[in-house]
Amino acid sequence: MTREYTIKVPASSANIGPGFDVLGIGLNLYLTLHIKINPNSTTKEPLLTYTGEGSHNVPLEPEKNLVTAVALYVLRANNVSDFPHGTQIHVQNPIPLGRGLGSSGSAIVAGSLLGNVLGGFGFSRQRCLDYCLMIEKHPDNITASMMGGFVGSFLRKLNDSEINVVGLPLSKILPQHGATEQLPSPQAPKDLGTHVKYNWNHNIKCIAIIPQFEVSTEKSRAVLPANYSKSDVIFNLQRLAVLTNAVGQQGKPNSELIYNAMQDKLHQPYRKVLIPGLTEILTEFTPQTHPGLLGICLSGAGPTILCLADSNFDDISKAIIQRFKKENVECKWLLLEPAYEGALVEEGSKL
Repeated sequence: MTREYTIKVPASSANIGPGFDVLGIGLNLYLTLHIKINPNSTTKEPLLTYTGEGSHNVPLEPEKNLVTAVALYVLRANNVSDFPHGTQIHVQNPIPLGRGLGSSGSAIVAGSLLGNVLGGFGFSRQRCLDYCLMIEKHPDNITASMMGGFVGSFLRKLNDSEINVVGLPLSKILPQHGATEQLPSPQAPKDLGTHVKYNWNHNIKCIAIIPQFEVSTEKSRAVLPANYSKSDVIFNLQRLAVLTNAVGQQGKPNSELIYNAMQDKLHQPYRKVLIPGLTEILTEFTPQTHPGLLGICLSGAGPTILCLADSNFDDISKAIIQRFKKENVECKWLLLEPAYEGALVEEGSKL
């Protein structure tokens, strides 16, 4: 009997305003997997196809592609050695790679859900999140994509045996392409991540201004300092406490409150060296200069700029794109909303 499934995983924006490594929003731009399992297929090896962003250079071998490598990890951690016979997977990806919209996080979430479906394990989303956090130790993007909405998250305190497992390098977790013998895949401890969903005013939309160049997460993290001053940490904590409430207040959003609560001193000032015009864009665009704008920040590790707004979306976007042009940077833009439901798995017709 042929089985069919669809997995949809939202993009995400993390580090919202003062919420460095804490806050994330799932966005309604979906990485989609179409899965077909035909036990009568004459092809034993899994067939992976891919369209969309990055299709020209994304590897299609199961151990090299991030989605299928994560799925294999989940399978092997639960004593299933390989994909079911006759597995076909088509990936449609509209999420730009390396732009701060959580493309790798969405792929990891999709892979964990794929492994759960193929193995028939019946895991909850929380349990699937554990496997994701074995691979990506920063939970803000991962949790936003898996759970949806506007979320805050952290990794719980680990005991000594869990530290040894969670701290393993990726080479000990994900399957290795071409390896003559695969090492046993480590089991993920339970409830690794803790999160809370905040309220969100449905009048607030998310504008993503996407410069047409990539910034790697590794490079973006490398420019950050090893230590922060007490005053800068307090600055962010104060605004974090206000922002998480301000965006959930109903009625007309308070632009002055949200804008001021989205200021940051922990990562944006240091990443200006990687993104031409970042400092000017973050300071020149305000609710007073551009009505409808509520707040502005760097999305994830960048270079995408995330604007919260409740009107004049087109005008705000065009103005920021024009400002980037002064730095010889071309941009695209998307008007998005929070993906409130998070990642979804739908079972298709059984033939």
